Amino acid sequence: MAETINQWAVFTIVLSGLALMAGVFLIRGGNREAHMKAMLLASGLATIFLVLYLTRLGLGYEKKYIGPNRSAYLVLLISHIILAAANLPLALLALWNAWKGLKAAGGNLRNIDLPAARGYFNRHRAWVRWTVPVWLYVAVTGWIIYLLLGRYGEVIKA
Repeated sequence: MAETINQWAVFTIVLSGLALMAGVFLIRGGNREAHMKAMLLASGLATIFLVLYLTRLGLGYEKKYIGPNRSAYLVLLISHIILAAANLPLALLALWNAWKGLKAAGGNLRNIDLPAARGYFNRHRAWVRWTVPVWLYVAVTGWIIYLLLGRYGEVIKA
């Protein structure tokens, strides 16, 4: 069962990364509403991933890397873990400011230039300048780690 949960976790985080990239392209194209939907989807999928990942760990399913160049793998893994932990508060701050901005704009994305909303959206934009690269790094390194463990991983019996 834990292996199935692991596969679903990987599926959700891949979709989350794709939704994140779509959201970035959509906002750069000026499509605020589609951007918001893509980012909510990315966030929701990332949340589902986290629940599945923690469930899998709770069930005792873990793999140990037994492949070549263990030092490089450990550098990748440690950077992934540290930035994954940092990404959660970054993403929450970005979402919080977007939500507060939307609320201050009366729920209408066409009103984000209202003085009450502008400060929140400026903070949102400032936070996502850090959040998006970290999130993408964590997603891509997570996919790489998954592939490496698929090839060179050994299941640890709990």
